[in-house]
Amino acid sequence: MRILKVSCDLLLLLLLSGCTPRIEVAAPKEPITINMNVKIEHDINIKADKEVEALLDERK
Repeated sequence: MRILKVSCDLLLLLLLSGCTPRIEVAAPKEPITINMNVKIEHDINIKADKEVEALLDERK
C-alpha cells in the first residue's frame, strides 16, 4: 500500500512539474534604433516702452 502511495505521489509530481510556466527574458538580436528627427526653433520677443529701453541702455 505504501509503495502505491509513493508511486502515485511521484506520478503526480511528474505531471505537475510538466505544467510549470517558463518565462524567458532575452535581449533582441538586432539593436533597438530610435529615429529622432526633431527640429527645435524658438523666438524670444521682448516689447518694452521707450523709457524702459533708455533705463536698460543706461545700466549697460
